[in-house]
Amino acid sequence: MHAVAAISQSALAHNLSIVRAQAPHSKIVGMVKANAYGHHLIHSTPLLQADLLGVSELSEARQLRQLCNQPILLLPGVYNATELNEAIELGCHVVIHHPSQITAIANVDQTLNVWLKVDTGMHRLGLSADELNLSIQQLAKNPNIHIEAVMSHFACADEPNNIQNLQQISHFDQLDITSFNRSMANSAAILSLPNIHFDYVRPGIMLYGVSPFGKPHESLQPVMELSAPILSLKKISAGERVGYGATWQAEEDTTIAVIGIGYGDGYPRHARNGTPILINNKLYPLAGRVSMDLICVDIGNASVNIGDKAILWGHAKLRVETIAQYSDTIGYELLTHVSSRVNFIQS
Repeated sequence: MHAVAAISQSALAHNLSIVRAQAPHSKIVGMVKANAYGHHLIHSTPLLQADLLGVSELSEARQLRQLCNQPILLLPGVYNATELNEAIELGCHVVIHHPSQITAIANVDQTLNVWLKVDTGMHRLGLSADELNLSIQQLAKNPNIHIEAVMSHFACADEPNNIQNLQQISHFDQLDITSFNRSMANSAAILSLPNIHFDYVRPGIMLYGVSPFGKPHESLQPVMELSAPILSLKKISAGERVGYGATWQAEEDTTIAVIGIGYGDGYPRHARNGTPILINNKLYPLAGRVSMDLICVDIGNASVNIGDKAILWGHAKLRVETIAQYSDTIGYELLTHVSSRVNFIQS
């Protein structure tokens, strides 16, 4: 009996429709990097209906090209002729975020769509305003190069009241880019900053039914249901301890259900005692440290059986956002860390 990640096709389609409803006048760049945020590209085909698809590696573009003909936005861009030729062959739009990348594409003799990424305050990747203007001038010398859009990225969009959001928007508005398409909105901005949807939006985590704000969003449907079977039931007396380090102690006589999943499958090792697990539509607390292959759950005197399914996240009663809070992390990390030994299926 194995852990299973069931990927809901209807939830993927629903969440994409929410993006369209939220940003009806914008084209959609569906972010499918990191193997569709851990959901696996081959199980995420409803997202292939987006206008473009965003990836962070040429290897991801190769895999994606086997599944669809949509344009692919290659977020890191290219650095040499070999990467450029492959990007063109794969039908990629390439991002320019550093002046050195201009050299790699300046003499391209085939049509190339380019996105210019400007740093408006995140200070990670991106051109300065002066570098942006110079890049536009340099790229204009080659008629094969088409600047599709100018883009930027928020540092704090998941904090809607953070003053830096307004500062970045102001910086972006001051750029001389009125003749180009613009793109700035990620999932958080799509949901909270409708005035900056511009020409392209770039949804990521919301496509997978997870809120960028840490608490579940009522309009989004969970896509990945992670579950594992009960492998054993063990009676525990009051005062006895469970698991590595003996960090959990029974306050009264109880029953421990041992579930066939652990950090080797991607369940977070740092999940605290009391982290909820859903069994037969009822929540029970994690008891003791997460092991590589197993977790223990205090089910009291509940009537459950070996083989019953325990849901770790991805249900209306137990969202991944909740597990992230109990594990001092974010849903993005949990979803992308589900390991290859979990059985992925479509549902």
